[in-house]
Amino acid sequence: MAASSAAKQALGALDKESFVTLLGKLIGESKFVQNNPPELIPEEDRIVRHVLDTLLPYSTSTGGGPLVINHVTYKPNRGNLIVEYPGTEPNKILSFVGMHMDVVTANPSDWDFDPFSLSIDGDKLRGRGTTDCLGHVALVAELMKKLGETKPQLKSSVVAVFIASEENSSIPGVGVDALVKDGLLDKLKQGPLFWIDTADKQPCIGTGGMIPWKLHVTGKLFHSGLPHKAINPFELAMEAVKEIQLRFYKDFPPHPKEQVYGFATPSTMKPTQWSYPGGGINQIPAECTVSGDVRLTPFYSVSDVLKKLQEYVEDINENIEKLDTRGPVSKYVLPDENLRGRITISFDEANSGVACNLESPGFHVLCKATEEAVGHVKPYSITGSLPLIRELQDEGFDVQTAGYGLMATYHAKNEYCLLTDMCQGYQVFASIILQLED
Repeated sequence: MAASSAAKQALGALDKESFVTLLGKLIGESKFVQNNPPELIPEEDRIVRHVLDTLLPYSTSTGGGPLVINHVTYKPNRGNLIVEYPGTEPNKILSFVGMHMDVVTANPSDWDFDPFSLSIDGDKLRGRGTTDCLGHVALVAELMKKLGETKPQLKSSVVAVFIASEENSSIPGVGVDALVKDGLLDKLKQGPLFWIDTADKQPCIGTGGMIPWKLHVTGKLFHSGLPHKAINPFELAMEAVKEIQLRFYKDFPPHPKEQVYGFATPSTMKPTQWSYPGGGINQIPAECTVSGDVRLTPFYSVSDVLKKLQEYVEDINENIEKLDTRGPVSKYVLPDENLRGRITISFDEANSGVACNLESPGFHVLCKATEEAVGHVKPYSITGSLPLIRELQDEGFDVQTAGYGLMATYHAKNEYCLLTDMCQGYQVFASIILQLED
């Protein structure tokens, strides 16, 4: 008990001045860590440099403290940082992972303030990356600094993994995927792993899978004054999408576990984009493409959905005469010309959702810590996707997720976080460490 009390006193509260100073340096680099290849390739080492400036004085590298620091780089200027505060018991460990050092793009002309420098408006800390995710980088760096400074005696090792390349996966082998592949995170499987990249201070216990799809529709071009001689691809697309959706919702209805996890929505399949090659207003075009996505709760299999969607399309093509039409001359078959409308479906890279383990000690300590720091605990789930978490879960990590920015400003213009929320986040981290000592 005395050791636990000493550790609690050592961890204390977030040093607000130190945190805001560091965050200001990180947001000052945000312009150079925007991730949108090929135009914008982030240089995460710009962030690494500031974190190292904060932590190296308390590291074994300088002899100034106990922190063991490993700067791991797979592409030039695009490093990851693994920082460990060693505990006294070899097999006891907990980790904070997922604080990524890249950001989504920001157009200064769309913002009410400069996205690439930190500005302060009362409790608001404003700038690109404050919520997602440079605020968390600064917050966990401050936690590790406090451990290095005060050197509390802990049974558990505490590891922080600051990662590159979270916002865009078009350049593989840069961030956490490469660290896992190289076995550099293997020992984190011995304890709970807290992924710190969500929002609103509550445990996020479920995410959705995503299947991007394209439905290409082929009809027959003709003058719009003679629609009986055309196969209208727009009408065929609308009816085909409707039929596919009806079948999808029959085969993948709301799942009972979605209520347990508090998902805001069940699985959905819907169009989000429409394109065609162009033409005059008096032309029925020959083709069009409807694109969209499936958002799938983690209780259904992505491969099952892919198989079913393909089956729906094949069946619609075989029975296209039975598909609903639109008006007395609308049709999808021209027997005299031996022409049939046709649909084909293709998919971009799909990923699966995550259901966190609600029996895990990590989940229980996160809930208790949240209740202590925030005043209440209400875990939630969304069908937004976090593919990196699912990959970690599949590799055997016990992943729990949380974050202390604001969902309302996530990836949005005029992004900000609240200093009071970040202070509560620090208290959650400290409580997790102390609970896992018992």
